[in-house]
Formats: sequence, structure tokens, C-alpha cells
Amino acid sequence: MAYDLIVRNAQLRGKRDAVDIAIQGGKIAKIAKSIKDRPRRVVDAGGRLVTESFVNTHLHLCKVYTLQMQDSKALAAYHGGDMGAAMTAIELAARVKAHYDEKWIIKNVRRALALAAIHGNTHIRAFADVDSKAKLIGIKALLRAKQEYAGIVDLQVVAFPQDGVVREPGTVELIEKSMDLGADVVGGIPWIEYTDADAQRHIDAMMEIAIDYDADISMLVDDAGDAGLRTLEMLAVRTLEADRVGRSLAHHARAMALYPEPYFRKLVALLKKARLGVVSDPHTGPLHARVKDLLAEGALVCLGQDDVADAYYPFGRNAMLEVGFLNVHLLWMTTFGDMEKIYDMITTSAARCINLKGFAVKVGSPAHLVVLDAKSVYEALMFHAEPLHVVSHGALVDKAEMRRLVERNVL
Repeated sequence: MAYDLIVRNAQLRGKRDAVDIAIQGGKIAKIAKSIKDRPRRVVDAGGRLVTESFVNTHLHLCKVYTLQMQDSKALAAYHGGDMGAAMTAIELAARVKAHYDEKWIIKNVRRALALAAIHGNTHIRAFADVDSKAKLIGIKALLRAKQEYAGIVDLQVVAFPQDGVVREPGTVELIEKSMDLGADVVGGIPWIEYTDADAQRHIDAMMEIAIDYDADISMLVDDAGDAGLRTLEMLAVRTLEADRVGRSLAHHARAMALYPEPYFRKLVALLKKARLGVVSDPHTGPLHARVKDLLAEGALVCLGQDDVADAYYPFGRNAMLEVGFLNVHLLWMTTFGDMEKIYDMITTSAARCINLKGFAVKVGSPAHLVVLDAKSVYEALMFHAEPLHVVSHGALVDKAEMRRLVERNVL
């Protein structure tokens, strides 16, 4: 057999001896100590670490590189020590949507996705605001980019009611139109509503759409310094009631840091029962979900980039190794064992959170791989350098072309 590609001398996680990985038809066809066949292309890993590629479960892609379009008031509000002004930050950040235009959004999106490809980030759950201000402009830009980057960076496009559903009449209809256009995931942010009853209406409305379109749900929950917020619990309960175990994903849940212990334990039991993963982004706010405690209880947790140079976070390169490096420190997960868990949270656990099937370095799995400039997870996180090679859908990513796209799409 003439394989499409063989990655030779690859060091796999948890294995002692280097192996060759043969790829055919977009999938891993063979893993062996030595594969003698002559493939169409060869990459020599030179004994370096080869793993699954990176997965970013949370990125507000319609807003990337918009930080300089507004002042820093939203950043200051969101990053206040107790995150008590998080709702104010969202209201301030919404001003940028008055200037939404697909022409500049698509250029920013292309740049961000090219950087993602360079850094081995082959799968992204990407949010686009949908409301009376953004309308369908961001959704259309992301759906266009999804087609342009197909086979390089997979996008799961989320129709996201950033400014609420009850607070923003007409948003439900816009979410439905987004799904008709081809959005993949139904978004939500129930805690932004003014009352618990309205938060429940928000969840119920988005769940109804998700059921109608057989779509997954991604909701930003309890994203403020308020121990009284309970929308993560509401989402878990509604997921169970709708018999949609494993189809919902919670993002942020920062209020969890303030929950009393008995309530936290009850919440963890609900999350596990609903198979409801939690995406945490500790680098983008002073509070964060109790990642280590969730992991200790066997709950599903992963990390996301969240933002790239927008009103909520001033940095970001769509480089999940960088996110991992930051969170080793922020979560105090500094042992070798902890670092392996961090790495899972930007690869395999992240894939589970967004329901990617067969995401693993094993025969028969889709070939999404990175050849790292490191020989261990420890080295990979320590230096967080871009991968030497990226394989997406069984093909080598042309990193030189991705760099040209980055340069071409800098406004």
C-alpha cells in the first residue's frame, strides 16, 4: 500500500519506544515500530512527541482583534477582583457591534484561523453574537470561514445570544435563522437575564431550538462573582429533563469558586449525571471554575482560549499550548501528573467536550496530529513552541501558506 503520509520516529505519550504512524484516506492506518512502505510523503519526528492536535472549545471568533476598536472600560470591569461588574463589561463590550461589517470581520477571522492552523489548533467551537445589534453579520462571516478552512481548521459555529433572550426580543427568531443558515450549535448565556425566572426561560427557549435542529448546546453560565448564580444547575437539570445527556456544554461557571461546599458537591453529581462538561478559561478572568476539584471528582473539564485581543482579553494567538502553559500556573497544576491532565484538557478531554468522535492516536481514528518541538508534555508546556508539523484530516498543513494568510489579513 502506498500510504499518503508516514510520520516516522514518533514518540507517543506514555510509550517508551518511538514508532512510525502511517496515514491513509484521512485516517491512521497503521502504528508500528517500523513501517517499510514508501509513502507519498514522509515526516521525520526525530524522536519528538507526536500527539493528537489541539482543540479549542471556546472562542468568540466574530470579535477577534476588536480590542483597539474601543476603550478599556470593558476590560477593567470584567477583570475587577471580584468580577462583580461582569454584566457591565458585557454591556460596554456590546458597543463594538454597532460597527459590525462582514468585510472586516472575515479578515480578522481568517487571520485567527491561520494562526490556529500554525499552532496545531485544528478544531474550534466558535461563537458568533446574534442579537438586535449584531443581527446575522457575525454568523455569516463564520460560516464563510468554515467553508474556506474546511480540512484545515474545523469550525463548530455557535449561534450565541450574547445580550440575552428575554432582554433582547426577537433574538429567538434570529437564533433559528442562524441554524437555518448552517450554524452547528445553539448558544446561550442565561445568567445575563435579570431574574431566575427569565434565566430559565432563556434555557428553555434555546433547548427547544436545539431539540428541533438536533444540535448541541453551549452556554456561558454563572460568569460573575456572585455565589447566588445557579444557571449551571438549571442547564444540567434541563439537559436531564430533555433526555439529552452529553449534548450540553457549560462555559466559565466562575461563580463556582464561591459556592459553599455542600452545594458544590450536589452540582458535581448533577454534572456527571448529565455528562455535562465544563470549559474553563482562568487566564481571562480573576475567578474560575474549580478545575482541580472537578477533575478529582471525575467530572469532564477542558480549557478554552475564550478571546483573542478583544474587550475581554488583550492577548491570544489561538495557541492552546500557550493556554496550557498559563493555566499550569493559574491552577497550580505544576506536578508532572498535573501537566498531563492540563495537556488532556487542550486535546482529548476538549474533544470529548465538543463531541468529536475517535479523537485519539490509534488505528482507525481520524488523523489530526501535531509533531511537537519537544520530547515530553513537560517540555511542550515549558516552551509552548509552535508544532514543527501539523496534520489535519490526514494531510500536512502548509504552514508557509498559513503565514501568508496571516500577513494578508492584518488590517
